[in-house]
Amino acid sequence: MTPSSPRHDETAFGPNASLVDEMYRRYLADPNDVPEAWREFFVDYEPHSPALRKARERELAAGEEGLAGPPTPVDTTGEEEVSEPVATPLRGGAAAVAKHMITSLEVPTATSVRTIPAKLLEVNRELINAHVGRGSSRGKVSFSHLIGWALVKALSELPDVRVSYSEIESQPHRVDHPHVNLAVAISVEGGPDAARLVAPNIKNADELSFVDFWMAYEDLVERTRQGRLTLADFEGTTHSLTNPGVLGTSHSIPRLMTGQSLILGVGAIGYPVEHKGSDPAYLATQGVSKVLTLTSTYDHRVIQGADSGRLLARIEELLTGADRFYDEVFLSLGVRHTPARWAIDDWAGPDETRWAEKQVAVSRLITAYRIQGHLIADLDPLRQRPPALHPELDPAFYGLSIWDLDRRFATGGLAGSEEMPLKRILSRLRASYCETLGIEYMHISDPEQKRWIQQHVEIPDVALTREEKLRVLRKLNQAEAFETFLHTKYVGHKRFGLEGGESLIPLLDEVAGSAVESGVTEMVMAMAHRGRLNVLTNIVGKGYAQVFREFQGDMEPRAMGGSGDVKYHLGAEGKYETASGPIGIHLVANPSHLEAVDPVLEGVARAKQENLSPAGQKEVLPVLIHGDAAFAGQGVVVETLNLSQLPGYRTGGTVHIVVNNQVGFTTSILEARSSFYATDVAKAIEAPIIHVNGDDPEAVLRAGRLAVAYRTRFARDIVIDLVCYRRRGHNEGDEPSFTQPLMYKKIRSHPTTLEIYSRKLIAEGVVADGEVDKMKADWRTRLDAEFEAGQGYKPNKADWLDGRWSGLKAARDADDPRRGNTGVAAEELRAIGKKITVVPQGFHVHRTVQRFLDNRAKAIETGEGIDWATGEALAFCTLLKEGSRIRLSGQDSERGTFSQRHS
Repeated sequence: MTPSSPRHDETAFGPNASLVDEMYRRYLADPNDVPEAWREFFVDYEPHSPALRKARERELAAGEEGLAGPPTPVDTTGEEEVSEPVATPLRGGAAAVAKHMITSLEVPTATSVRTIPAKLLEVNRELINAHVGRGSSRGKVSFSHLIGWALVKALSELPDVRVSYSEIESQPHRVDHPHVNLAVAISVEGGPDAARLVAPNIKNADELSFVDFWMAYEDLVERTRQGRLTLADFEGTTHSLTNPGVLGTSHSIPRLMTGQSLILGVGAIGYPVEHKGSDPAYLATQGVSKVLTLTSTYDHRVIQGADSGRLLARIEELLTGADRFYDEVFLSLGVRHTPARWAIDDWAGPDETRWAEKQVAVSRLITAYRIQGHLIADLDPLRQRPPALHPELDPAFYGLSIWDLDRRFATGGLAGSEEMPLKRILSRLRASYCETLGIEYMHISDPEQKRWIQQHVEIPDVALTREEKLRVLRKLNQAEAFETFLHTKYVGHKRFGLEGGESLIPLLDEVAGSAVESGVTEMVMAMAHRGRLNVLTNIVGKGYAQVFREFQGDMEPRAMGGSGDVKYHLGAEGKYETASGPIGIHLVANPSHLEAVDPVLEGVARAKQENLSPAGQKEVLPVLIHGDAAFAGQGVVVETLNLSQLPGYRTGGTVHIVVNNQVGFTTSILEARSSFYATDVAKAIEAPIIHVNGDDPEAVLRAGRLAVAYRTRFARDIVIDLVCYRRRGHNEGDEPSFTQPLMYKKIRSHPTTLEIYSRKLIAEGVVADGEVDKMKADWRTRLDAEFEAGQGYKPNKADWLDGRWSGLKAARDADDPRRGNTGVAAEELRAIGKKITVVPQGFHVHRTVQRFLDNRAKAIETGEGIDWATGEALAFCTLLKEGSRIRLSGQDSERGTFSQRHS
């Protein structure tokens, strides 16, 4: 590469030339002092001329030998003052900055200035950071991020400022840029000779979403601080953003370096000077906004003043909410609130009528959050749909504007305060009802219950202690490790794992602990298959070795009930050690499937309570664990709920936990029910319903505490809707992506609850990364030992449905003449079999389903290996051929819940 090429042209680096000089100086002193990419660049680098390079080498060598040390200090210990100034040579990066400042005088510039209101920018940034700061380690969104994004949006719309000046073969040219490579000014620490400011750029910023722009911006800042920038970070800059406002400067006129066309300068945000000494409360009543001054310094050779002015005007429009600017930002970040809107203040001074109207509006807003706040809560760990926004939770719906946010209104006792500024009212309501925990209770007719819930929900959360957090971490580890171990050791076995809903274990731990504190001595539980083995081992106390033995077929003959697929119906009793003390645990055997056990549990609990004493309801706590689809779909649930308050059936209130996988077998929630929530049936008995995101274990604990406290106080049922997901199929032999491909694409890339919570605690400094790894390894070692203890038993078929037909043959029932001739000739069955294994032309089959069809075709052709599923399909077809109608519905419908029905 020749010295005259763009790579070796000092002017090609613009404002970053000083950094290049600084890196080159370090390279000459010690090549290993700069990253590899810089070393490669400097191999054939010539700054300006060979003579200059030699001179700088000599200067560096002299500096290393102490020939060019700092000036001799002046002794100022005496009374005589120093009258002569001290001159210090500029070196390294500082000298390069001076040189390039002189060079910048060759660029003919002009500057446009615009002062804009900052009120909406401030309000929406506060909303954004309230969301971003909740459980996130990504830092905050700064004013520079939002202003930079507005600059990018404006530049993408205005091609006349998306240009630069260049001389090509001594002729002036205007260069039009298809994309925006936005340089951001970042200060760096260093000695007096270091470059203090660098400006790497975000490539193709106009093609990014806001969250990607924010992450790219922060990545540049982090790599700048760590000294990991490369030449590629500086190449191709089209526009720049600088922020002297962080130093309190109201506005500045930066210099343009060669190769740049426009720099946006961002001044300080503050009240106009005439209001500097005003009382903030007075300013709130007057609707006075803070302001922000922006400057556009541009290359006048290719950009005209009118275009620069249009750019600033467009930035103002965007920062005051035009064209759904903040809606796009909120959506990109997943903020679940409607952004604040620009509006004209209609306060009209101390007018009593207008104030009363505003007060009524605030009261209606508070009520709306209590009723509907859960609708915009962050409940789905998978975030399958965009954030829900509800118009009645938008202050603008009630005529309240950004100018009302700093004004004080009566609250009716919200969070123990009778009066608050509107922005604090909104902040408390959103924190109480719209984060990872939402609650429905305003359908309750008893005002005392509603008031009690408000007093417990609308106060700031008490942070968990370090020991409480570590206990949650251990419980999550136990839950995940058990499922992972079973999946490794018993591949393909049905186990109806808890994976995706592991927060159930710390939830039950908390419910048990809170129950002990309220005087409960025994917790009686019932549940269906999903997660049962995990609950049996990690809560009830059944031995791991015994469970492993049962997977090999040696069932305990004295087990408490059970039938069919026995492991998932068995009951057990044990003693559980909570953080508050021991409690007896009784898991009732399920007589059938799903919710059949509900009335059984209530009967067992009632009997235990009556056998204890008249105060038995306070000593025995019934806990029912449901699935979401079954809770909404099975009538026995509603029947059991309706018995809960009758004198002959009362058990002092049941804590219902719905393990909400958001899918029923293969049915999506959009096809499963007409109600919004699976738990809506519980409103029939006015039970409060707590919805909680299973990926936030600390919110899950709060739900458990609140549920037990409510049950203790009012002796009524309460529901916890644990919103999670099912990591595998209905059972481990099913392929869930057949029917829910989009959901399971998300699940495959979604970290486990343990991973998420571990990262949170590591970021908080509660636990070190190595401690988490050790915790996992220790538990795996224990499970390995338990597995070895469970060996030595012969497997035994437990389910007669695992049998196979011995062959394909005509069958006639000659023993019972009332049943007639039900047999079909083998030739006819083979003909039908060929038709049901051929896919219609143009239909694209899942590759696993195709293998299944191929195997079925082979079995029908040979007559060997005919399974029950194939027999079912042949039976359907022969009935259809005879003219009988067959209607498949629900789980037997077109989506093919069972794999054999993908036909």
